[in-house]
Amino acid sequence: MSESTARKFTLLPMLGHTKGKRSAVTCALKCDNACSGDVCNTSSNSYFRDIASATMSRRAALGFGAAGALAVVLGSAVTSAEPAVAGGPGLAPAAKEGFTKSKLKFTPIPSIDAAVDAVTVPEGFTWQPVIRWGDPIFNGTPDFDLNNQTAAAQEKQFGYNNDYTDILEIPGSKGRRAVLFANHEYTNENIMFPATMPAEQMRAVGQAAHGLSVVELERKNKNKPWTYVKGAPLNRRYLNNTVYELTGPAAGSALVTTAEDSKGRFIKGTLGNCAGGTTPWGTILSGEENFQGYFVGNGTSAGDKRYGITSKPTARKWELDDPRFDTRTAGYENEANRFGYIVEVDPFDPTSMPKKHSSLGRFKHEGANVIIAESGHVVAYSGDDERFDYLYKFVSKDKYIEGDRKHNMTLLSAGNLYVAKFTGNSPVAEIDGKGTVPADGSFDGTGEWLPLVVDGASAVKGMSVEEVLVYTRLAADKVGPTKMDRAEDVEPSLHTGKVYVACTNNSDRGKAGKEGATEVNPRNLNRDGHIVEITETGDQTSTKFQWNLLMVCGDPAQGDVTYFSGFPVDKVSPISCPDNLAFDSVGNLWISTDGAPSGIGKADGLFKVTLEGAERGKVEQFLAVPRDGETCGPIIHDEERTVFVSVQHPGEDGSFDDQHSFFPDYVAEGTTPARGQARAPRPSVVQVFRG
Repeated sequence: MSESTARKFTLLPMLGHTKGKRSAVTCALKCDNACSGDVCNTSSNSYFRDIASATMSRRAALGFGAAGALAVVLGSAVTSAEPAVAGGPGLAPAAKEGFTKSKLKFTPIPSIDAAVDAVTVPEGFTWQPVIRWGDPIFNGTPDFDLNNQTAAAQEKQFGYNNDYTDILEIPGSKGRRAVLFANHEYTNENIMFPATMPAEQMRAVGQAAHGLSVVELERKNKNKPWTYVKGAPLNRRYLNNTVYELTGPAAGSALVTTAEDSKGRFIKGTLGNCAGGTTPWGTILSGEENFQGYFVGNGTSAGDKRYGITSKPTARKWELDDPRFDTRTAGYENEANRFGYIVEVDPFDPTSMPKKHSSLGRFKHEGANVIIAESGHVVAYSGDDERFDYLYKFVSKDKYIEGDRKHNMTLLSAGNLYVAKFTGNSPVAEIDGKGTVPADGSFDGTGEWLPLVVDGASAVKGMSVEEVLVYTRLAADKVGPTKMDRAEDVEPSLHTGKVYVACTNNSDRGKAGKEGATEVNPRNLNRDGHIVEITETGDQTSTKFQWNLLMVCGDPAQGDVTYFSGFPVDKVSPISCPDNLAFDSVGNLWISTDGAPSGIGKADGLFKVTLEGAERGKVEQFLAVPRDGETCGPIIHDEERTVFVSVQHPGEDGSFDDQHSFFPDYVAEGTTPARGQARAPRPSVVQVFRG
């Protein structure tokens, strides 16, 4: 990190304490130094382990017949839309033919040094950006000019730090036109703007670079790469003044009213948007994650403490320009209660109002992913990305109706909300905190979905429905769920119905006064993370499940104790800090990382994992991202031999005058950049294809 960076960010409490390639600047700007503060979850509930052995059983049938409605969508969340075989072992035909049958063949790349400022792809593949930070998306929008940025221009340009991304085909276009959706999670003003820019202007441009984008794409045919279409009719930006409708039982509650919204039903802006999902009816779900870092509060109330809101000035100091970001201001005491939800956007209707769904609860949503149960109910899974927080499931009140888009767009407004409790089947003594596999050969057990809201009534003693949905963390604490190691992306497989949970890491597990290793979180000081595999007992609406760990991540070559479902540990690509998940057309799992494979000195990347057969647990690295970057939003179009990722925060540790990355606008050595402009890294959506 440069000296100018250290001077500008005067508070970097994670400096010297991060693991692997994780930047202290990322910790400060993305998650408000969450790992340096007190653990938000100080509840006394703890993991319960059944000492006796448990007998595991498979579901007899899945039957996700309605899932076929997803076939029109191109994105990763819906590429496995073929229904499962009723009465069979739960595998769709393509998967039963072999999870290695994908058309996307590649030779895995080796781990790449974290200092390399390049996108590394397998032999025979090439890459190019689809769209970059600052690219103009409307007619009349000025081209990106690093030295002359304005809020007015940025509001009409692609935002910063794209995270969740999906690509949906425009019906009737024969695969030649699509819409791209992207979250813009946060900004790094230190590398975006020259030091001479006035602070107020810096804050205004930074705000405009947050939010969401929808952009049309086009290509000549399915063998050609996508380009974005400036001025296309579906193009739009969602900004801090965009109005969102709050739905569900919390809408209209006194807990969410403010001076600007006395009825508590319409909210300006969305913040900290991380991962997401695509629904069977073709809308996009976006998770509001680290919203707490944008608010100043009293820091002493139960709500502020449980959600990590403090009385300190925020990193970006938006509270200086807008009183709603200081909840100590009269009339804005509830403003923070209006963030932390799942957002739903209709990418095909520019006139539609986006929604925030209170029925799915309020916490640090990494995202939400939907599957249609055999009963026809819609089920959404979501992780709370915080050390020692929980895994949640929502089951809709009403049922999915194929072809009735208007009806289906109401399904996330009412339903039951649950939180997960895991029970292991191994003796306590066999969980040694190092990740050593128990004597039965696997980490596994049973689980229960504990009710928070059922049939429109609170299932939490002493709390109303509105209180449960606005203070979901506090409600969950009361019912005794399992504390997890940062449950981030949660993806149900549309081939098997199994659910995969990326637990990124938890460096506090096992420290003095904090919960130690458990069978579902088997490592103390968990640097590298793990993946949980859940099989519901019955269909997806069940309140019982079975679980096992697909993998315990790390680098065996460095002496890490790892587990890959029995696959030889010396034959996998080292992987660390799993974050976003996706599936290809034959059901293989793809994992993007945030924290670097092998934990020390390696770049983040994208990895393919075989889930069935003799190679179950085999990890193969497909790509690596540039210096300081994170791999986000994977989309796997393996039938077209194409992969997309969002590259977030490249060059994070640099400064405007000492840039650490020039992704993606590299120039040949010894040449001058176009127009002689200063350059900066530009977070971008990247496509990787044969060529």
